Amino acid sequence: MTNGPQGKEQAIFAGGCFWCTEAVLKDVRGVEKVESGYIGGQVPNPTYRAVCGGDTGHAEAVRVTFDPAQVSFRDLLGLFMATHDPTSLNRQGADVGTQYRSAVFPLTAEQERETREVFAELDAQNVFGQPIVTTIEPASEFYVAEDYHQDYFANNPRQPYCAAVIAPKVAKLRKSYGDRLKAHAQV
Repeated sequence: MTNGPQGKEQAIFAGGCFWCTEAVLKDVRGVEKVESGYIGGQVPNPTYRAVCGGDTGHAEAVRVTFDPAQVSFRDLLGLFMATHDPTSLNRQGADVGTQYRSAVFPLTAEQERETREVFAELDAQNVFGQPIVTTIEPASEFYVAEDYHQDYFANNPRQPYCAAVIAPKVAKLRKSYGDRLKAHAQV
């Protein structure tokens, strides 16, 4: 079953700061588009400032459009889980609050089933040394973030947050999962 344009599928992940999640997933082979945005809150058309304030209920998230013939949802979920801390409740590093929660917003019953299976497998293998606290939340309206948030790491690689926080995550992805990356992004 598809949930994206013309046979493509989509997935929505929240892993703290959306700049980080976007940067690590955009170069995965089969990923056609990654949009930073907001999901899971009560306020229509939220702004970055409102979401950062923590009062809208939204999470910073990314919507990934991908070709399932090249990369599966399960593979994307595995990469997402490996490149952030899924054991930290409402926090990723110095970013604290529900807007930085770790969450998956399944768009199909199959995505929800696969997410539950992957979480159970990872917890059973004690992969992270602590239980996964990543939530599985019903998908609600996804609001695309302001333009300056799109491709943030690519456009601001020397910005201190990007250099200190995002660059190591991208380096980890390239080192550990280079075989899954687009040719231009491989080590």
